[in-house]
Amino acid sequence: MINEGKYSILGVNVHAVDYDFAVAKIISAAETKSPCSVSALAVHGVMTGFMDSVHARRLNGMDLVVPDGQPVRWALRWLYKKRLTDRVYGPNLTQRVAEAFAERGLSVYLYGSKQEVLNKFAQNLTQRFPELKIAGMEPSKFRRLTEYERTELADRIKASGANAIFLGLGCPRQEIWAYEYRNLVNIPILAVGAAFDFHAGTLPQAPKIMQDLGLEWLYRLIQEPKRLWRRYVILNPLYVWNIFLQYLGLKKFVPGVPDGSERIESYG
Repeated sequence: MINEGKYSILGVNVHAVDYDFAVAKIISAAETKSPCSVSALAVHGVMTGFMDSVHARRLNGMDLVVPDGQPVRWALRWLYKKRLTDRVYGPNLTQRVAEAFAERGLSVYLYGSKQEVLNKFAQNLTQRFPELKIAGMEPSKFRRLTEYERTELADRIKASGANAIFLGLGCPRQEIWAYEYRNLVNIPILAVGAAFDFHAGTLPQAPKIMQDLGLEWLYRLIQEPKRLWRRYVILNPLYVWNIFLQYLGLKKFVPGVPDGSERIESYG
């Protein structure tokens, strides 16, 4: 189990941990029904904080931010000599947590995406882990929620008895949601995005060789060029350049911390 602390990558604190530590932390919070907001960040996720100081403070207010993308893991090594043997990939983390929940009789609430994706996701999870309890699920409304809707949603999740939430709203909306709902639901929230589609079978994953080489972004770009080209063609080079500046010490990236002034987005 590896936990080497958290380190600023372009002003976003990323935890140098492995799967075992992440799962153990989530299970501990789930069993005691304690708040624990978790995000698996790839380059795009880091860059949302880099370009928005308010969102960076939200990210830095989360309990655990794991290096989902290989370039994020590599940055921990280049900048801080943290030689993690693997990234903590959101879809794999989701499966490991689901397996641990099944073994312990814990339940999970699925929130986000579309109903048809949720149905397939839940079906595939319970086929693989028959003892896993799905306490409830509901799709995103794909709009901002009113304050009343926000309160009702939190109450529904708490009433379900769920020990944790698997959250799939896409970056950065899911991180905003996890930050805002952390103290409303008081259980772990795992912002795992594409894991919903991957495990539902509605979106294919990149071959492992591309994942290991940090080229998963290229595979996804080929799949959805119109939706993703700005994310990858613009943000990836910007990420590399600023990591280079941080490495040389030519630019400092001081992590901001939550100060209570963060915007309430209430997106659901």
